[in-house]
Amino acid sequence: MAIVSNAYKERVKEIFQKSQIVLTEQELASIDYAEFGLDNIEEEGLNLILYVNNDRYCAKEMALLPNQACPEHWHPDLENREGKQETFRCRWGEVYLYVESDKELVPEEISVSIPEKNKPYYTASKEIHLKAGEQYTIAPRTKHWFKAGKEGAVISEFSSPSFDEFDLFTNPHVKRDIRDR
Repeated sequence: MAIVSNAYKERVKEIFQKSQIVLTEQELASIDYAEFGLDNIEEEGLNLILYVNNDRYCAKEMALLPNQACPEHWHPDLENREGKQETFRCRWGEVYLYVESDKELVPEEISVSIPEKNKPYYTASKEIHLKAGEQYTIAPRTKHWFKAGKEGAVISEFSSPSFDEFDLFTNPHVKRDIRDR
């Protein structure tokens, strides 16, 4: 796991503060800076605050720096549990969400650039552009990835229970280090 700089952490906290969501000092101290083992967190990363995750539901805040992308992944079924269903609600900024469809992804036809270093691992092509106050629900087992607009974004996630350590990524180089929460 790469070390995340203090300057990066401060930028993430500033994005959360711009959303005007009231967060406690304890919540800000608990931010999970997911760098996915890709060593390019400025371009591919995700910053999360977990409010609750129990056997019935999960709630999180996610911040993305300007033009930062969360790599393509999906939430598989686990034993006797259906994969995670999640609703993303954009709270601040704008986010471009891509979910799988029958159409092949054509990078020139979407609104954002795909992270160059890992371009082959972004395949979901149906674009959903969320501005503050808009939301979209992602069905279980659906490949998806998302990227902030030029100002960054804060997204609330409401979902069935989350088991991030079992998420599957299109990019075989992703390593999701889940710290004790």
